[in-house]
Amino acid sequence: MHKNYGIMRLTLITCIFLLWKLTSLYAQDLEPRAYTNIPQGMNFVLAGYSYSQGGLVFDPAIPLKNADIHIHGTVFAWARSVKVGPMSGKVDVILPYGWLAGSAEYDGQTVTREVSGLADPRIRMSVNFIGAPSLPLSGFKDYKQNFVMGGSLQVFLPLGQYDPLRLVNLGTNRYTIKPELGASKTLGNFQIELTGGVAFYTTNYDFYGGKTRSQAPIGSIQGHVNYSFKKGIWAAVDGTYYWGGHSTVDGVEGNDLQKNTRLGLTVAIPLGIHHSLKINLSTGVSTRTGSDYDVAGLIWQYRWGKGLPKSKRPD
Repeated sequence: MHKNYGIMRLTLITCIFLLWKLTSLYAQDLEPRAYTNIPQGMNFVLAGYSYSQGGLVFDPAIPLKNADIHIHGTVFAWARSVKVGPMSGKVDVILPYGWLAGSAEYDGQTVTREVSGLADPRIRMSVNFIGAPSLPLSGFKDYKQNFVMGGSLQVFLPLGQYDPLRLVNLGTNRYTIKPELGASKTLGNFQIELTGGVAFYTTNYDFYGGKTRSQAPIGSIQGHVNYSFKKGIWAAVDGTYYWGGHSTVDGVEGNDLQKNTRLGLTVAIPLGIHHSLKINLSTGVSTRTGSDYDVAGLIWQYRWGKGLPKSKRPD
């Protein structure tokens, strides 16, 4: 029994990373523990809430000034760990919904917007190439994570709320495809992570006012310093920098190059073998276009799979 609880403690620490950051519904991700080993055949469902406030500009191609936007967001997600040959991986599906209200200046006039609806859902597949072999839950008693390297491919589907006659929408009316590479290194109770990715965008042929809009790729680098406490609790300091993404509307290139930095804090708390909570906060540090806002979020996760005991809490 004691050995079994030791396995549970290890897997709780390595599995809570599936609590996604809710700011990623509308902006760049700050996602700690994205490249961590998890046992074969684990399933996860998640539900969460976030609140965003500030100068969030959804589309830099629209010259909004002095934006003050408030967003209440919810997210529902499902994920499953998978075996890819000898390697571990996971598949996840994320379904966000939001309520937006706010104002901004456009062409010298104050405009307001209130809207609710589905944001663009996303599907992701990730695989760990090095240091994270696919193992059943029982195999984790002998596994110690050291260096892990992996990659992922994420696709945003253009199914969110979109009105081409309005300046601000929850959906984007285009596909976004984002490949990513990342690595993590464990040093005692600390874990250091570094991730790089590039987001590519298809053309929006029904942009505001019936225009055609394309956008250059956006590159991003994010880093995390995680610390593991007792009983599966962990905390992370998060940072990301992203650049690029200038847009072209009806053949005219805009002056909307993005160079933004954000910092965040994440705390994850297990509530037993099957349940856990994550609290996250983030803020814009330096902003050129559309990232000067603050976010607070809370996510609940439930997990199940072969080999998980029914005990309420590990030792």
